[in-house]
Amino acid sequence: MVLKMSTLFLRTLREDPADAEVTSHRLLVRAGYVRRAAPGIFTLLPMGLRVMRNVERVIRDEMDAIGGQELIFPALLPREPYEATGRWTEYGDTLFRLKDRRGTDYLLGPTHEEMFTLAVKDFYSSYKDLPLTLYQIQSKYRDEARPRAGILRGREFVMKDSYSFDVDDDGLRAAYERHRSAYVKIFDRLGLDYVICSAMSGAMGGSASEEFLAVCDIGEDTFVRCTNGDYAANVEAVTTPAPQPLPIEGQPAAKVADTPDTPTIETLVDLFNTREDLRRADRPWTAGDTLKNVMVMLTMPDGKREPLAVGVPGDREVDLRRLEAQVAPAEVQPMSEAEFAQHPALVRGYIGPGVLGEKNSSGIRYLVDPRVVEGTGWITGADQPGKHVVNLVAGRDFTPDGTVEAVVIQNGDVCPVDGGALELARGIEIGHIFQLGRKYAQAFNLTVLDANGKSQVVTMGSYGIGVSRAVAVIAEQTADERGLCWPRELAPADVHVVAAGKTEEIRGGAERLADALEAAGLTVLLDDRKDVSPGVKFNDSELVGVPTIVVVGKRLADGMVEIRDRKTGDKEEVAFDAAVDRIRSVVRES
Repeated sequence: MVLKMSTLFLRTLREDPADAEVTSHRLLVRAGYVRRAAPGIFTLLPMGLRVMRNVERVIRDEMDAIGGQELIFPALLPREPYEATGRWTEYGDTLFRLKDRRGTDYLLGPTHEEMFTLAVKDFYSSYKDLPLTLYQIQSKYRDEARPRAGILRGREFVMKDSYSFDVDDDGLRAAYERHRSAYVKIFDRLGLDYVICSAMSGAMGGSASEEFLAVCDIGEDTFVRCTNGDYAANVEAVTTPAPQPLPIEGQPAAKVADTPDTPTIETLVDLFNTREDLRRADRPWTAGDTLKNVMVMLTMPDGKREPLAVGVPGDREVDLRRLEAQVAPAEVQPMSEAEFAQHPALVRGYIGPGVLGEKNSSGIRYLVDPRVVEGTGWITGADQPGKHVVNLVAGRDFTPDGTVEAVVIQNGDVCPVDGGALELARGIEIGHIFQLGRKYAQAFNLTVLDANGKSQVVTMGSYGIGVSRAVAVIAEQTADERGLCWPRELAPADVHVVAAGKTEEIRGGAERLADALEAAGLTVLLDDRKDVSPGVKFNDSELVGVPTIVVVGKRLADGMVEIRDRKTGDKEEVAFDAAVDRIRSVVRES
């Protein structure tokens, strides 16, 4: 049935919505695809729903092709399964919690690992039932502290989540690769510019993990890629190639020096380079020769707080987001003045490894950057006011409790794969795949009997795609200064027919052409509005973003109509009688 704009539930706007921060938010509202219901909550209007259904169709095609079976779970879920895995607590304020009239706890599902695991446990008990892949496309709920950017980051959003179930790790790896290949096909069909990045599993748990990031300047995720083109990773997952340890024998003895008025690394380095007794003979001291120790507090899901010291080269800053990914599910905040006061061994501004470590006087766990290897010597705090120590050697004068990836990644850092240079870019997460392993199966005792009759804990994979987010990302990547510009497979219609005139002849010709195109198997949007000028209709056709626009106007008197390519702006005139065949050919070619 032809979609007629005279009756379609659609209103385009000339002005941007006041709260729109990004292009996709602005255009999806102006073009009548979505409407804000509350902060982070949006109504999908008929045109927006058509686009999202097309995205879902692509996802279903590829998921079904690898043997996935679709089901759907409730969005309203009981507390008990999430209590069993610890995520009732771990999710913290992100979880929407509620009680029924009897006082029983429920939640709105943020993700469904628990429910998938229980469903399989109820049905299967033999290795013969596996492998198995189940998936759903469903709304999720997370209480974002700062929902923003329209449907890119909302409190209610649509996701495809799928789960693989296998007897052993070889089966899991095979399922992971099937999903990975399916995701490549999905995102290629969606026309996205994306990269596949090594990632952290975070609160999901598991081992191997990769993110599919849409390349976008407004993205909240920072990733790196090697200039050689063989490596990409989310910054949280970047690993630092550690230098080789140095011999300790022959290293100069550590020496404490008076260093008054050195509140910054820069002033400290300047002092060491200007004082005769502190200068190096071979080269000037640099910020990278210093070791600064940053104090933070970890807040556990149960509310308990514990201090942590992080030692990094002085030419680097600590990236709290990277650090938080390493210590998940704990949250990280800088140590407050009051918390410093609770640890008298810490001399603010002059903290050194001498008091740090679980075996030393402070009892504070001490983790260092991977560059702090055995045999490296450092300028660092001497744990006394106004004093630093020089030539403090790792492995001789101090031993940290471990290493941690926590510094801000910089352009030019060394690629851990081939030693090339890393460059930073921005992206939006559109998909994430995990080898979960047995975390959730063990929590619910999901086991099957193997070929020898022995009980085996099932191993799982988890694979997500942000469906509603993908709609916004596609809009973000394909829009231009005139409006939306949908890829052919996702557009709400194949053809947008514009009746560019107010005469009955033009309107009638446009309706006849629209009906003929529909009969030829194309989906058609017809702008048949009577009291709207051709100029407004043309602007709306570019704003709405259907890839092929057909103008039925004054040239109809000569038996001609105009076909426009929304993306390139190319135009061609064709005879009215030949228009259906030509338009159908244009659609098929693209």
